[in-house]
Amino acid sequence: MGFKTDAIHAGQEPDPTTGAVTIPIYQTSTYVQEGLGKHKGFEYARTQNPTRTALEKNMAVLEAGCAGYAFASGMAAITAVTQLLLKQDDHAVCTENVYGGTFRLFDKIVKNYGVEFTYVDTSNLGDLERAIRPNTRMVFVETPTNPLMVITDVRAVCDLA
Repeated sequence: MGFKTDAIHAGQEPDPTTGAVTIPIYQTSTYVQEGLGKHKGFEYARTQNPTRTALEKNMAVLEAGCAGYAFASGMAAITAVTQLLLKQDDHAVCTENVYGGTFRLFDKIVKNYGVEFTYVDTSNLGDLERAIRPNTRMVFVETPTNPLMVITDVRAVCDLA
């Protein structure tokens, strides 16, 4: 299928009860369970719900990925990624004029777990290359940056990292 077709169909199956062809916004928080620890695919809305599942499947198809993950905010996504990738004694390189909320997360919270951050102009590949160390586990790029709108070549950074 093409991109436009995938954008409107991927991750969506007709509703078996109503026959609806588009996924509704499910506003429920709990789901019927077959028994203790035996659910029918969904347990509690904070961990998963049919609407978010459809979105995640759609994003995966559109981005040609194996999975997609939806978060309530960009900061929630960044927090999840740093918790998955970084541990004590790791190093990360970050865009020097990154969004303030991201900087505070890294500087006030993540560094307390023994992670060191180096902030560089990621649009300058020479600066970025010099900042990478043997224990560098993440290169965090924001492009365009906020508020200066500096553009980083993401493909070039990926090739370097």
